[in-house]
Amino acid sequence: MTSAANPAPLWQPDADRIAAARITRFQAWAAEHHGAPADGGYPALHRWSVDRLETFWEAVADWFDVRFSTPYERVLADRGMPGAQWFPGATLNYAEHALRTADDPTRAHEPALIHVDETHDPVPISWAELRRQVGSLAAELRALGVRPGDRVSGYLPNIPQAVTALLATAAVGATWTSCAPDFGARSVLDRFQQVEPVVLFTVDGYRYGGKEHDRADVVAELRRELPTLRAVVHIPLLGTPAPEGALEWSALTAGDAEPVFEPVPFDHPLWVLYSSGTTGLPKAIVQSQGGILLEHFKQLGLHCDLGPGDRFFWYTSTGWMMWNFLVSGLLTGTTVVLYDGSPGHPDTGAQWAIAERTETTLFGTSAAYVMACRKAGVHPSRDHDLSRIQCVATTGSPLPPDGFRWLHDEVREDLWIASVSGGTDVCSCFAGAVPTLPVHIGELQAACLGTDLQSWDPHGKPVIGEVGELVVTNPMPSMPIRFWNDPDGSRYRDSYFELFPGVWRHGDWITITDHGSVVIHGRSDSTLNRQGVRMGSADIYEAVERLPEIRESLVIGLEEPDGGYWMPLFVHLAPGAALDDELRSRIKRTIREQLSPRHVPDDIIEVPGVPHTLTGKRIEVPVKRLLQGTALTKAVNPGSVDNLELLRFYEELARKRGAERG
Repeated sequence: MTSAANPAPLWQPDADRIAAARITRFQAWAAEHHGAPADGGYPALHRWSVDRLETFWEAVADWFDVRFSTPYERVLADRGMPGAQWFPGATLNYAEHALRTADDPTRAHEPALIHVDETHDPVPISWAELRRQVGSLAAELRALGVRPGDRVSGYLPNIPQAVTALLATAAVGATWTSCAPDFGARSVLDRFQQVEPVVLFTVDGYRYGGKEHDRADVVAELRRELPTLRAVVHIPLLGTPAPEGALEWSALTAGDAEPVFEPVPFDHPLWVLYSSGTTGLPKAIVQSQGGILLEHFKQLGLHCDLGPGDRFFWYTSTGWMMWNFLVSGLLTGTTVVLYDGSPGHPDTGAQWAIAERTETTLFGTSAAYVMACRKAGVHPSRDHDLSRIQCVATTGSPLPPDGFRWLHDEVREDLWIASVSGGTDVCSCFAGAVPTLPVHIGELQAACLGTDLQSWDPHGKPVIGEVGELVVTNPMPSMPIRFWNDPDGSRYRDSYFELFPGVWRHGDWITITDHGSVVIHGRSDSTLNRQGVRMGSADIYEAVERLPEIRESLVIGLEEPDGGYWMPLFVHLAPGAALDDELRSRIKRTIREQLSPRHVPDDIIEVPGVPHTLTGKRIEVPVKRLLQGTALTKAVNPGSVDNLELLRFYEELARKRGAERG
């Protein structure tokens, strides 16, 4: 995975592409105006961005013409983490920047949004129309008494109304929060009850996998259990009339009021995102208007190379931070593609069909989807015109080397593949896309600008070419300003700063290679540590799931009371496959030869399925707790899991093992 093992890049941008990249133009401009290095390419620019942190972020604000209603006193008043104070004195508004393309008469009638449902028929919404709807809805929210700092919630799928509601909320200075309608009532209440919203936007149901799913009963329960609600807004996605006491979406967005953008302090709450909450109530993560504005300008406008003329499609739901990230594509004047439906309807290749129909230029998806396409024998470029796609980006889990090769072979040889990694906690990336750097198989291209990303050993010493903890040693503007209902900040500090005080520890194992790229090995809190050799679970999954018989897998390392170490591998088999001695031998041989003899599992156990969080991530730590004998009710928050019944298998296995042992 390092340069010594794989010196030849899979893809290299040519000179024309490097010259045309916005990050190249930014570097030249920053060299002239802010003292950035004119030469040395991205590595020199990155070094400057972390060494001269305040100057770098001032340059980002200048380059993207951030409109401060009142000026800032300085860029960074306090560098301490947590608690960094960015741009004190400044006021601004996120929604004003997201909608300013509508002020350009040459672009006002171009599409700001393209909505696609499972019919795959694109429906455009122009910049002018989006701006009009936001202006109307913001005026109605103010009429309902919504004020800066109030919380506004959405129980909505990935539809244009969700974007309008977010922007109208931000325009009035209120704080947005959302869940997808496939979340059950308990999951939603675990989140929304913490922040006490005053308005709830909701649909009557949603369509997924070719079926309609009525949510009227869930909505009724949310209304009963959220006593702070002053208004409920009904969006009739399935065509039903508004329930008693609810307001009609169409009535609130029919007006022609000019949007009024409330100037708010830089650190004013923009939205609340939630951790997966697998072992307790989800953390309610508060991020700021100014911090998100600057971080997303940098990430989307420089790293993702997005601007006018681009079309940005990322498969996501409103319950995942990638939806908020997708909406921020509007900041760069990019057309944002919203897909509401199953990722695999009517077949596994559906997302490629949507990318073709919408003329997507940057297509974002999950590593799991890429690998599912590979297993299903999907041929994107054979079956679709994907000539407009410049970049395919993946996140959610590390993209395995076979995923890189498959995209290169099946989409286009001259394809920029960007595996990216960040987190809900910062609503951005620590490492990933750089349009001017080569792509190496299995590696993220580089740490992002302004992010002093390092790999630390247990003693807090930076290491290169070795596995270590992912840490960030300087503040990022989009780091949480706080957690909701965490008055003394203790939960926030414990989440990121307990192991290395004053340094953000994210909880991932990474390797930084000698050429500056990054390899992600999985979560460090579920690390497999056998005989002192640490390995991330993602490495096991990448090797095992190449086998056609394995649909998905889950590996757990368990420290035993007698000092032993039990490492079972759970496998969910493909239809028609059988876990016989031959398949067990092949699994063990694959891990022994490709990874490490020390990490051959002690047992290989067939399971009915692998449990996930509601945002699709494998649940490892709660399964580990179950196998250690923790009761299901204490090992996991039921509202955070996609299929609670799957966890009962592991609970029963723990009971049987306990009985056998004693």
